[in-house]
Order: sequence, then C-alpha cells, then structure tokens
Amino acid sequence: PIWFRGWAEEIEPHALVLRSWDPLLIPGLLQTESYARHIFIQEPQITPEQIRERTEARMLRRGVLDRENPPLVLVLIDAGVLRRRVGGPEVMRDQLDYLLEAAQRPTVSIQLVDPECLPGMAGPFMIAEQPDNQPDTIHADSPVQGQITTNHEFVISIRKRYEAIRLWAYPERVSLKMIEEVKREWT
Repeated sequence: PIWFRGWAEEIEPHALVLRSWDPLLIPGLLQTESYARHIFIQEPQITPEQIRERTEARMLRRGVLDRENPPLVLVLIDAGVLRRRVGGPEVMRDQLDYLLEAAQRPTVSIQLVDPECLPGMAGPFMIAEQPDNQPDTIHADSPVQGQITTNHEFVISIRKRYEAIRLWAYPERVSLKMIEEVKREWT
C-alpha cells in the first residue's frame, strides 16, 4: 500500500538493525512469493494487477537481506502463526522451509513467542535502528494504514512492548525445532 512505501523504500533499506513482531502472519520481509500472493488474494476488491504489484514489491523487500552489509534482523513471531493456513500445505511447507533457511544467515534471528503473550496482542510493528545517530524509527500496523514515526515517546513505548514480548519468546534453537516440527504437520 502507498502508506507502506516510505518504510520499504526509505527506512528498511538503510537500517542497521530491524526488530519486528507479528502476532498474525509471517513478517513480510520473510514471506515467500506464494505465501504473500495468497495473503493478497484475500484482500477485499483487489485486482489481479494489484496482487501482482504487491507480491513483486514484497519480494523486492527481501533484497535488504542480501545487501553487502545487511541489517541485523531480529524477528519475533507468535507460534500460532505457523499453523495459520495461508494457501495450502505446500505453501505452508515452503514458507516454513524459507524461515529455516533465512535463520541460517548470521544476521537473522527468528524466535517464536508463546501464544499466551498478551502484550503482543496490540498488533504488529517494526523498529529500525538507523545509521549516523539518526533516531530509531517505528512502523506500527493497522488494517487501514501504518504509522511511521521517530517520535521519541512512541519509539520508547514500542521498544518496551518489544521487550515485554521477547520475554515470552522461546530460545532461537527451540524456535527452529518448533518450525521443523510444524512443517512436518503440513502434509
């Protein structure tokens, strides 16, 4: 969407560290093409052209992970997301395979969060640490728009929420085993 372009084009590509939380879906930066397409297909009144454009844009975002000095990407995902059907079993297996592959990168950390984590129910968000002593930037999501801000009070509030959620996260090695186990369930 137009309101996300500022983040995807100006903030994310320059970040030193990206922290994200998503209680509903695999975060966009780590989605496969098929998973993303199936999400966009479900949008009300979306055209095939919009589906194609959004899917392509989502895949372009993944270039952040391949740049010469990629950011440290610290991802928290509600464990229930692994069982939320997007597409069919093949889409889910491929998506979980991609998570496991991405987690092998030295700059990517994926942790699952216990679904009983109530501080996380406020919704998805991202925090970008910027270079050159620029203030941290947050993106908080809603169904109609995303809020991008460097407002110190908002950034501190989201950082505190991130840490409260992180307290409910399983260690990375446990999280990756959980992803492998759930992948086997998608037959």
